[in-house]
Amino acid sequence: MILFKRISKVLLLITFLLAEYTATGQTRIALLGGVQVTTSHYMVRDIKQSTSFKPGLIVGASCKIEFEKKLFFSPAVFYSYKGYKVVLNQAAYPPDIEAVKNNLSVHTLELAPMLEYDFSLSTRHLFIKFGPSLDIQLSGREKISLINGSTVSRKMKYGFAEYGRYAGSAILQFGYQFSKDCFVQAYYSHGLADLNNADNGPSIKYRTFGIAAGKFF
Repeated sequence: MILFKRISKVLLLITFLLAEYTATGQTRIALLGGVQVTTSHYMVRDIKQSTSFKPGLIVGASCKIEFEKKLFFSPAVFYSYKGYKVVLNQAAYPPDIEAVKNNLSVHTLELAPMLEYDFSLSTRHLFIKFGPSLDIQLSGREKISLINGSTVSRKMKYGFAEYGRYAGSAILQFGYQFSKDCFVQAYYSHGLADLNNADNGPSIKYRTFGIAAGKFF
């Protein structure tokens, strides 16, 4: 509940800022979409587990609000489909104390209040974006391979002793705007907050690489 209140305050602040700058004509809004691969930094009792990437995608919108000539506030909101595969050599819950593998896919909503720096004032220019991201887990599914050879496919369970609804990341993006309205960007998202809530459970932090294209309207 405390986290929810903090999230609400941040969203209200962003809303007020967008309303103010939109009223003065300083805001540009872009739609974007792209592809990505996601894995996780997965630790069980300080022992790193073997993980591999899963393909995914993002679709969303961002704003560009001028602070100075080359510095902008660039908040974004986007749907992100991500996941990971892990091979477990240590017992852990979640997913299951008898699990030896897990293949997890998650639908998430991300809120990213980033800053953007343009390297040039010309129409065509390189830019960099960076900032935090709040990752809200909407729903997910996991396919668990057990030590007895059987497989369990089920929805992700969220709660105080299960997976967490929220995760956090730091995002770094490099891009190129090649016309007044169009741009491409490559990005890396480094998970900082643990996806697991269970005591003595694994430490699970997303790692995401992707590329996206967008257009201002």
